[in-house]
Amino acid sequence: MQNKELLQSYHMAGLFTLTLRLVIGWTYFSAFWRRLILENKLDPDTAGYIGEKFNHFLPNALGIKPIIEYLVTTPDALWWAMAVFTIVEAIVGLFIMMGLFTRLMSIGVFSLAMGILLGSGWLGTTCLDEWQIGVLGVASGFTIFLSGSGKYSLDYFLQTKNYKITKHPIFSWLGSGVLPIRFTVLPKIVFGGALAILALTLYTNQYFHGGVWGTLHNKSVKPKIEITNSTLDQDVISFQIFRVEGADVYGSFLIGIKIVDGNENTILELDQKALANFPKENIKNRYVAQIKSGKHSMIIPLGAKANLEIREEKLAHLSNGSYKVILTDISGLTWTDTFEINK
Repeated sequence: MQNKELLQSYHMAGLFTLTLRLVIGWTYFSAFWRRLILENKLDPDTAGYIGEKFNHFLPNALGIKPIIEYLVTTPDALWWAMAVFTIVEAIVGLFIMMGLFTRLMSIGVFSLAMGILLGSGWLGTTCLDEWQIGVLGVASGFTIFLSGSGKYSLDYFLQTKNYKITKHPIFSWLGSGVLPIRFTVLPKIVFGGALAILALTLYTNQYFHGGVWGTLHNKSVKPKIEITNSTLDQDVISFQIFRVEGADVYGSFLIGIKIVDGNENTILELDQKALANFPKENIKNRYVAQIKSGKHSMIIPLGAKANLEIREEKLAHLSNGSYKVILTDISGLTWTDTFEINK
């Protein structure tokens, strides 16, 4: 009798989380639906390729930068990773909406949400979108694991029809029903898990956005380019640019590159027309998201990194001293790097 009442309590808890299960399931299944049914976003040669979106995560990801960087520098591995990720999202989303192997799928929800949180939690031009999706997904996965699914689920159907699989002890861990955890221990697990997820929420909110104390910041608002490794070799100047901040839905538009000496005298200047016709072979892209010349400027997507080379005869005759490379965005923002000539 006691076990039956306990099972009914779990079924009721699973019933209460039905809305959560359906909504969180659709958020993941819809990713598959958008990428393969409504459009084909797994084609590397088309606009909107999901691999480029993944590349946008790189500059400020938390803890998983090496994984992201490896994938965006290895296009074949990236494609397979995106394909597997999309299939997993489809299975997890569909199964959790149907309430089939609910607890196993909730682990999938938790894991996918954690990946979103760590990779893209810093993105979001208005409402910290990706961070909110990530932390709510983590909390939802944990909650659904505890509750399982209730009356409106395939797990419940299998249990009420006494299918053999539901009699196996592992079904309680992978499907629904009574968790085989002592009642005196379960509240501690719930409380500890809730505190851990709250701590994760506060930590990532502070790390990505300064949302707990100090100055608020949003790295998705204004473009920022890091320019490094400026060197001069004979008549060729080369430098590396890496766009690390700004909105992920459009690029930074570079309209000027200038080289000046220590007295701010202009040595060389490329305007937006020159950048719109910048030689493709002089842009050495590192990642899937690529810097390229556009119609009116040079376009630098979020997460793109490349070495740029400029060949000009007058550079070979520069005297010793300190020089600066200045990049100018269409917004008026500028970024600078210095280099020395010691012949």
